[in-house]
Amino acid sequence: MIEIDGSIGGGQVLRTAIGLSTLTLEPVRVFNIRADRPNPGMRAQHLAGVKAAKQFCKAEVEGAKLKSGEITFSPTKHDFSDKEIKIGTAGSIPLVMQTIAPILVFADRQVRVDIEGGTAGIGAPTIEYTKFVTFPNLRALGVLPPRMLVQKQGFFPKGGGFVRFELMPSAILRGREVLGKKPDKVQGMSVSGGLPAHVAKRQADAAKKALNDAGVQCDILASESNTECPGSSITLWTQIGYSVLGACAIGELGKPSEKVGEEAASSMIASMSSGAALDRHMSDQIIPFMALARDKSVVTVEEVTEHAKINMGVVEAMLGVEFVINENNKTISVDGIGYQRKLSQ
Repeated sequence: MIEIDGSIGGGQVLRTAIGLSTLTLEPVRVFNIRADRPNPGMRAQHLAGVKAAKQFCKAEVEGAKLKSGEITFSPTKHDFSDKEIKIGTAGSIPLVMQTIAPILVFADRQVRVDIEGGTAGIGAPTIEYTKFVTFPNLRALGVLPPRMLVQKQGFFPKGGGFVRFELMPSAILRGREVLGKKPDKVQGMSVSGGLPAHVAKRQADAAKKALNDAGVQCDILASESNTECPGSSITLWTQIGYSVLGACAIGELGKPSEKVGEEAASSMIASMSSGAALDRHMSDQIIPFMALARDKSVVTVEEVTEHAKINMGVVEAMLGVEFVINENNKTISVDGIGYQRKLSQ
């Protein structure tokens, strides 16, 4: 059994460990879960990810409960059938997808997953970032883009968002060199729910002004949604060769809409100025897929964040690979294992 000390980082440690355990059918014990957080242990979104993964591999699980600081996860057999996942709060749908995406990429059939929860929240990517940045970047390694239908947005504290994913399996992922290119026009979506219609427009207009002032062309759509509680977000992205740079920002009580738009634009401008293929937030999300791919993968990133380094450590423990970070902290490389699902499973 592989043992992972969760105190090295937050919920990403658990998501990656459980996702790869489900995929490889290797049992794992994660202890000191989120020990460095003010509210340690598993929260609703972490528990939802564990329960979802359990369904895909008929795992025997100990410690799967709210606030639990330790979990033992023992997979037995894959079950790639359609699933319904209810987080029960505004827990992040995109973060649950980070747990189960590596599993579904190597499924033996197309799988539909319906997830109810939050579509945008502090400390997590928006659902638009997942759709327009995360999965397009994974496509460079051979991950087929999923069909994603955002039927309802969900914000803190009630959530209530609903997203349907339909993922086609990939036979094998292939490593490649992903480098920065000249960015295209920036695209974007500004979303609000349960708030005056002008909120989404003000976010979009502020982002447009900041981007235009920096000499960047952009096209940002503002939309209003019916939600169970008020909230807003804005997501920006731009194609650069084989990859996509992205940025997002979340509305908060007392935070002007203009500030939300400017925050996303500032992050986007910094990423574009870096000359990298991936923004700082995408740098940790691609790590498991690079390790699972065949041959060597090399990506340039805006910054190798602590989140990315932590995720590398978990993936190294789970898959036996070794990541290399270059001396200026801008390039990540790894020789992948060329994972293929065993037909006997």
